[in-house]
Amino acid sequence: MGPDELANGLAELSVQHRRRKRMVMQVAQGALAECEGQPCLNFAANDYLGLAGHPVLVDACIAGARRWGVGSGASALVSGYYDAHCQAERELAAFVGRDAALLFTSGYAANQSVLGSLLGRGDAVFGDRLNHASLNDGCLLSRATFRRFRHNDLDHLASLLEATPARTRLIAVDAVYSMDGDEAPLADLLGLARRYDAWLYVDDAHGFGLLGEGHGSACASGLADDRLIYMATLGKAAGVSGAFVAGGGELIEWLVNTARDYIYTTAAPPMLAEAVRASLRLIAGESWRRDRVFAHVRRLGAALAVGEFEHPPSRMPIQPLIIGNSEQTSSLSERLRAQGIWVPAIRPPTVAEGRARLRISLSAAHDDDMVSRLIAALGDGGHGTAGDRDDVGPGSG
Repeated sequence: MGPDELANGLAELSVQHRRRKRMVMQVAQGALAECEGQPCLNFAANDYLGLAGHPVLVDACIAGARRWGVGSGASALVSGYYDAHCQAERELAAFVGRDAALLFTSGYAANQSVLGSLLGRGDAVFGDRLNHASLNDGCLLSRATFRRFRHNDLDHLASLLEATPARTRLIAVDAVYSMDGDEAPLADLLGLARRYDAWLYVDDAHGFGLLGEGHGSACASGLADDRLIYMATLGKAAGVSGAFVAGGGELIEWLVNTARDYIYTTAAPPMLAEAVRASLRLIAGESWRRDRVFAHVRRLGAALAVGEFEHPPSRMPIQPLIIGNSEQTSSLSERLRAQGIWVPAIRPPTVAEGRARLRISLSAAHDDDMVSRLIAALGDGGHGTAGDRDDVGPGSG
């Protein structure tokens, strides 16, 4: 698209009700937010355990900054690898039951870097049709032959694996799918990986910290195999930033030497690694956070199941409400915001045509009154008045 076409392109996005707008947050992440001067209940974030603003993490970050400074100064292989990074990687590996781990600046970077490191021309990679964009981009950029299988369809995947002549094969899936909140059959997928001598790459962005007593989806499924490559992000349930990949020691050593993002990107600040270490202790020690968020999930799920819109069942804090039409979805999201309830509208191309939705994210930071207010507003179709938001703010339940 040339410079003269940008205005027309943006106008077309507006007509389709697909033009995105960033909301300027004016308070720290939490159940209560203030967006562009408007107080609201925050059902938009992935801060599932309510740790993003936790004082223990804040203090760990401050102490880390005092010890290590703010910037890392270089990529990890030059001079940007600190003891804080080393200790965090060791603790992350132990936490998910793997031999070794490697920190990345984001899940997107990890997915592209790992897939590109292990795959190339002549290889084959197989991805679920509902995989996150970062996995799809990693598959495409790897230059391997990329085949997509029907969502959670093991027979379709097996037929594709059976037909490939590629020597190196990799199956890439989300453990928990970010828009529907459903889960991949990891044990069965690992069985196929063993049968067809393939890697299994698991992106556990939305399961880490929640499933398996917080240790993640692979641990919850009892999976242990050197062909399993485990990735989890640290900016959701863990409340910090970045991501890590865990697996066998030789795999991690290979990535240190070949993963382009790891080699060429300035390392994340070591103060964040200190916050990650503190987060692991909270995840392990405060199981009530998982208990609370899953109680919210059960309650909201029961309410949405009898509503007018489609609600795919999910046991995870991601609770989708399928509206279908982008304009109607945006309108409902705006009506809720007028009542001081922030639930984002998710539209194509993030989801398929005709599958626009509200994506409700629950957190341990929410209390019962907040969830009650959300249920009441959704039951009213978001038709409350702007004046209903007056009680949103510190102390409102």
